[in-house]
Amino acid sequence: MVLHVNKEGIRVLGIAESFKRGEGESVLAGVVMRSDNIIDGFAFDRIAVGGMDATAGILRLFKSLQRDDVNVMMLNGCVISWFNIVDIKTVYKKLRIPLICVTYEESDGLEEHITKHFAASERDSRIAAYRMLGNRMPVKLHDNFEILIRFLGMQKAEAGALLKKFILHGKVPEPLRVAKIAARAIIRTNKKFFW
Repeated sequence: MVLHVNKEGIRVLGIAESFKRGEGESVLAGVVMRSDNIIDGFAFDRIAVGGMDATAGILRLFKSLQRDDVNVMMLNGCVISWFNIVDIKTVYKKLRIPLICVTYEESDGLEEHITKHFAASERDSRIAAYRMLGNRMPVKLHDNFEILIRFLGMQKAEAGALLKKFILHGKVPEPLRVAKIAARAIIRTNKKFFW
């Protein structure tokens, strides 16, 4: 798939999550947004807090949209819902849509935290999944903001141009900001009502 960053009607599916401490499930929210910042669709799913089903949840969410016009997927982190690790290579392989995973702060990595919080029976596979994500790359945005990304199906320059197109202020792309707001709204309500 060729990515045309300057295409007027480019559509991004932004996916973010939210959960409450002590609850077993996290809400995934997806928002389809055009490059003119018009919202063009929503979808929701749920995954286990501390589970390893984030990849399956993202694939279900995408399938539920029943859309073939999404040009790019943006993820608000590759390690979500308390160490639920997204296999971005599997997501890309199954959907064949360019993908950007965005994080906002430098860190020393999560291996030490995974070791601390998970038993040996789970720890090794989780650390292997984390290592498979690869390194993050910095991208400079407007107003000297910098974010860190992993990306598939595009060049770094394309990813940077696309992110800039979808950032109105600060450093959070609009599809991810809106998806996070939607996920939090469902968490604040009785989410069982929705499923």
